[in-house]
Amino acid sequence: MMQVWTRKRNIGMWCAAVAIAAGLGVCGALPATAEEGTGNMVFFKGGFMNLNQDRGGQVFTDTAGLTGVNGGNAGWYAGAGLDLVMSKDVWGGMDKTWVVGEIGLQFNSINSARVNNTAGSVAAHTLTGTTALDPQKVQLTMVTIDVAPKIKFMEGSAFRPWIIPIGLDIHVISPPSNRTQYLDLGVQFGGGFEYAVWKAFKVGVDARYHVTARLTNTNNDYFQVGPYVGISF
Repeated sequence: MMQVWTRKRNIGMWCAAVAIAAGLGVCGALPATAEEGTGNMVFFKGGFMNLNQDRGGQVFTDTAGLTGVNGGNAGWYAGAGLDLVMSKDVWGGMDKTWVVGEIGLQFNSINSARVNNTAGSVAAHTLTGTTALDPQKVQLTMVTIDVAPKIKFMEGSAFRPWIIPIGLDIHVISPPSNRTQYLDLGVQFGGGFEYAVWKAFKVGVDARYHVTARLTNTNNDYFQVGPYVGISF
């Protein structure tokens, strides 16, 4: 009796699956698999980053080096983003090659030091008329928002390399520059790979280089490399 019930249940499940697949086929959509999903992905990343030029000796970073320079180029980053599928064959131009649109947000923490805090000194001079030092650890940070096309190769393989031919960056630097400006614009180039470890879960590594317009009158170009974890949906 149990075997008959199990057989009927399996037949019913197969019939339901066939019906769903047929319905999706009529609608022009393919059913998503547990491993690949629809191809969209949310990812979380982190790693090493390095500015081309440090910001030591500026007004808001260390009060022009009054009690020491807040230099150093190296730091770390943490971020997240979405990969949204735009085409699974480069709009008919290349089989088994996807084009996805990345929307990303990243926080960069750059090497920081305990130096004179400009705001504290200015406040003390304004209120008391005296020059006073205000030693603080001044954090050098940057936020990068990006939108970029990502070309992913080898559809159907657990291992998939990808490249970003060019993408748009918007940067926010802190502290602001000597001009008190903090917004910058730029482009990025990158490449990497990912591996499907289990069902919708993927791990990967990416490396990117960011070139900025230097609208803040500071050199905000930087390189980054690190791992990421992605979940397809």
